[in-house]
Amino acid sequence: MIGHHPFLPHLKALLQAARLARGIHVYYLEKGFSQGTKSGPNDLVTQADKEAEEAIRDFLLARFPEAGFFGEEGGSHGSKEMRFIVDPLDGTVNYAHGFPFYGVSLALEVAGRIEVGVIMDTARNETFYALRGGGAYLDGRPIRVTERTELLGSLLATGFPYDVAKDPENLTYFSRALRRGLLVRRPGAAALDLAYVAAGRLEGFWEVKLNPWDVAAGWLLVEEAGGRVTGLKGEPYALGNRYIVATNGRIHEALLQVLQEDLE
Repeated sequence: MIGHHPFLPHLKALLQAARLARGIHVYYLEKGFSQGTKSGPNDLVTQADKEAEEAIRDFLLARFPEAGFFGEEGGSHGSKEMRFIVDPLDGTVNYAHGFPFYGVSLALEVAGRIEVGVIMDTARNETFYALRGGGAYLDGRPIRVTERTELLGSLLATGFPYDVAKDPENLTYFSRALRRGLLVRRPGAAALDLAYVAAGRLEGFWEVKLNPWDVAAGWLLVEEAGGRVTGLKGEPYALGNRYIVATNGRIHEALLQVLQEDLE
């Protein structure tokens, strides 16, 4: 099935692009790097972010000049009918502090639908990828979400904006989950959180106000691994939705109920 997939050439190119980006991440970890800020003191950007995106863009558009490009650092340009959606370094704060949970997230969107997703974990040198209708994989091996059916005992992840004081909404959902006795982690890289749901390392993940480059590849990975991705009210997920909830499917309704309920 995967061997005859119409977007297999794009997958191969995205895998090569991810390796290029990882090489840049590793280079600057060894050499040292300069860093700046964007929206605030916790919203970091490094040389690795910028150079990785440039390398990815040049590599992909040289092979697919008809495609558009939508990256975290450089914005959107070119075709929107077919475009690459790229986070060149997801988890920049982790990267800058030497906390080993960061990577690169690459997706191909065609006519508004994600067809290919690649997420590379730089620190662990693991590559997750998916083709629509072709399954999800980790380093060439098929992956599936877990079969756990009980929300209690499930391992979940979430994340927070750079300035929680100005945007505290997810603190409410986080508090609800903790008060229910749920196990919640906050690793700091949404793309990898989604990849970990697909690979069965987490049962679920939710977050608020993520960008398309944070979730495009992971969304496809979770669904191709047998999981479920929706908005906060259970509606079908779409890029740009304010909320994302991704699970193994079996705990999905229970998690939605916890996130939606007001606890006295």
